[in-house]
Amino acid sequence: MSYQVLARKWRPKSFDALVGQEHVVRALSHALDTGRLHHAWLFTGTRGVGKTTISRILAKALNCERGVSAVPCGQCEACLAIDADRFPDYVEMDAASNRGVDDMAALLDRAVYAPVAGRYKVYMIDEVHMLTGHAFNAMLKTLEEPPEHVKFILATTDPQKIPVTVLSRCLQFNLKQMPPARIMEHLARILESEAVPFEPGALRHIAHAASGSMRDALSLLDQSIAHGAGQVIEEQVTNMLGAVGEDHLYAILDALAEGNADALLAVADGMETRSLSFEAALQALASLLARVALAQFAPTAIGEESERARLLAQAQRFDAETLQLAYQITIHGRDELPLAPDGYTGFTMCLLRLLAFRPEQPEISGAAHSSPPNGTGTARPLPPAASPISKPAVPAAPTAPVRHEKNENATLSAAFGQKDLREVVRALGLTGMARELLQHCEWASCDEDRLSLRLPETHRHLIDLNRQTTLARIESELSKALNRPLKLNVEIGQITGQTPAQRDEQDRLERHAQAVSALESDPFVRELIERFDASLNENSASLL
Repeated sequence: MSYQVLARKWRPKSFDALVGQEHVVRALSHALDTGRLHHAWLFTGTRGVGKTTISRILAKALNCERGVSAVPCGQCEACLAIDADRFPDYVEMDAASNRGVDDMAALLDRAVYAPVAGRYKVYMIDEVHMLTGHAFNAMLKTLEEPPEHVKFILATTDPQKIPVTVLSRCLQFNLKQMPPARIMEHLARILESEAVPFEPGALRHIAHAASGSMRDALSLLDQSIAHGAGQVIEEQVTNMLGAVGEDHLYAILDALAEGNADALLAVADGMETRSLSFEAALQALASLLARVALAQFAPTAIGEESERARLLAQAQRFDAETLQLAYQITIHGRDELPLAPDGYTGFTMCLLRLLAFRPEQPEISGAAHSSPPNGTGTARPLPPAASPISKPAVPAAPTAPVRHEKNENATLSAAFGQKDLREVVRALGLTGMARELLQHCEWASCDEDRLSLRLPETHRHLIDLNRQTTLARIESELSKALNRPLKLNVEIGQITGQTPAQRDEQDRLERHAQAVSALESDPFVRELIERFDASLNENSASLL
């Protein structure tokens, strides 16, 4: 017996076996069970999402010998014949090769005759948008008022090219692309049924490479089994796809967290040796950075447990600002790759840019620069020589940066005396998650060695995320600025006053109101409004 490819062998034969199109299945099942049968259906969607499969299941449901229902038996002569492509009353027509008016006229001439073996004649026209304008015009009348025994099923990947006169005569269903998680689950079930050993990481690469198409995923799975000699192994799948494995991507994150330029270049060298795509690498790196950022703010949104644990481990090594900047550099680096002298140079420069440009960490003490990242989430400041706007160095005696530590400490001490948390935040100059946490707290109490703050329930995520790292960072800055050890305690509770963020927003609204008032009273603005019947866009007003 000849081998049957997986895409054909595992094509669903009933609505129950269909994956990922529940909204279409539900609508068609209700219509079949209640007898509310339209004469024309239009299925739209990208390749390999199930348009032809749904058409065949629908044809079986209409012609099953046990009667019209959403659950065809699959055992009668009609069902078996449709599955075997030999049912005389089910016709699949490819509009890409039969697109003329003569082809359509021949089909419509046959449609007037009664079915040969079934209950209905079902005509499935695939890629219907390829028909010519005359062919569409020829089918309009029949499509609107077909004989009672005829049903039309139209399928297309480009519904924008179908005339509105045809769209108005059909029930339209948009088939969704398959999410990678659903593709992985389906491929795993198939491999278990086929008794083929596999690695979950390999299925993840196949699911992403399929771009939402289940048929493409099954074709890639067939190719992977052949490439792996009966097994689906992650390393072999990445070699087959030319994809960048997760080991390379996580090695880049490790090197960034450690500030290790040599390790970054070693990753680039390894990719060049294996002839991997640098453009695909930057795309995959941007996707990984986005998932790490997602793990920081919404870890429950990552469904797979093993992936979530690995991403959370990386999320604790970077602050939010660093991740956002790294994502921006990566996507721009991908756009600039064609402008680079070669792919390797463009990729390595993008990696070095990730290492050079970090959100600068303001300092309270007299230290010139903070230490490189050490895995605690503290961002490394940008060295002066790496600044994109720095001028050529002029020989001069080195001078220490001018600081006003005494004034800052006096300001911070005064803010503590007045229990003014907003002034404390301003004096510390914190950034990132630490600043966000303080901005949404209110002063609770303070003694010699402990400061207690209150955080509303709505902002609990600010303390739940990287709690120890964030609190340690704030305590360190406070202790250095006040010249005494100070512990910070944050409790969840009801806010009774105003947080720094609320006061900042109130100030912004007051400044905006002043700006609008100043513009409205300006003689020149009033003259413009009167002369040209203009209006003032208050949203654009600002008072510097």
